[in-house]
Amino acid sequence: MTTIQDPAARGFADHAQRRWDQGRLDAIWTSDITYLRTGEGWLYLAAVRDGHSRRVLGWAMDECQDASLVDRALRMAHTLRGTVPEGLVFHADRGVQYTSQMLFETCEELEVLQSMGRTGVCWDNAMAESFWATLKTEFYDRRSWPTRAEARREVARWIEIVYNRRRLHSSLDYTSPVAFENAIDHDQAETEEHTDQAEAA
Repeated sequence: MTTIQDPAARGFADHAQRRWDQGRLDAIWTSDITYLRTGEGWLYLAAVRDGHSRRVLGWAMDECQDASLVDRALRMAHTLRGTVPEGLVFHADRGVQYTSQMLFETCEELEVLQSMGRTGVCWDNAMAESFWATLKTEFYDRRSWPTRAEARREVARWIEIVYNRRRLHSSLDYTSPVAFENAIDHDQAETEEHTDQAEAA
């Protein structure tokens, strides 16, 4: 059980209300932590996903599931995007990592709005939970992992190469998350080009 709220934590509202897909990129990012069994003990994985494209934007793995684990995953996502729109919601459960002072300060620094579901209500973070089911059912639980180093390497490879770039999603018209985002970028570029041409005329 990882959802143990920090007793000193400030209150956080649920800005997602289970509406993960707002019809645009970088409206809601969801995050969670899971356990990965290895021959050397547990390896903890934190991930950050975009609610619209389902892409895993950031992740971090370590032997400890502290606030820095989530901090690294969030910063990776933010670095990938470069800039984020005003009002971006970062949604998670009320585990101590997410209610920590460290993560609060990181979200303030990155200008991300923290959001949390209710304690013990898995449906309030269902989108993040569904990714763990996919990871473990389709990949991780199909073999054993003698070392943490091997698990780290292969999980990172699966996330970036298989899940983000190859796995097709019915919710994305049977495209991968990266292909879906690329199509959005292409459509936006075409729209801007047509607008420029119309203004020039």
